[in-house]
Amino acid sequence: MTRIYLISPEKLDIKNFSPRLELALKTGLVPVFQLRLKAYEKNEILKISRELKKICHDNNCLFLLNDSFELALEAGADGVHLGVEDGLISAVRKKSPRNFLIGASCYDSRHLALEAEEQGADYISFGAFFPSKTKISRGKPTTEIITWAKELLNLPIVAIGGITDQNANSLAKAGADFVSVISYVWDHPQGEVVAIDFFKNPPFQTN
Repeated sequence: MTRIYLISPEKLDIKNFSPRLELALKTGLVPVFQLRLKAYEKNEILKISRELKKICHDNNCLFLLNDSFELALEAGADGVHLGVEDGLISAVRKKSPRNFLIGASCYDSRHLALEAEEQGADYISFGAFFPSKTKISRGKPTTEIITWAKELLNLPIVAIGGITDQNANSLAKAGADFVSVISYVWDHPQGEVVAIDFFKNPPFQTN
């Protein structure tokens, strides 16, 4: 069944965001959270990480950082998510501590997915499946690539890009282990808890 992989907005005010994240995680429906702050300085990211990591761990949620392995280590994150330009997965794996998670963006590339598994990634992501407000996509996959990956690879698959309650079912039914949500949750007019509650029902669950 499919679970939620929650990503932070690209800009946040920690005083306002921390209680919102806590509300989202207290639903019990979010096992993974990624902090993705492209435009922030290292010290800012570390400060924010310390607070949000505690909220995650208090609510049985993994805390991952985007892009930088070194920063993820310094922040004490549970793992890192790497894009194609963020370093070789095999090199990061050699330097990473035990149980440190490495995720890899594969966009719409079967080659990158095969390479990620070979180099030691713990999960892969494909996307953007739908138009996204948060980032320009390097790929435009269809659900066919999820089906292909489920048959050929032995890695969890994260689907990303413009995912909402209106289109998430197609990704879940194709076999995605996680759907990654950003704007749908943080910009929902009724708040993050109402947004996340959609994922309580099959084909979504937390176990």
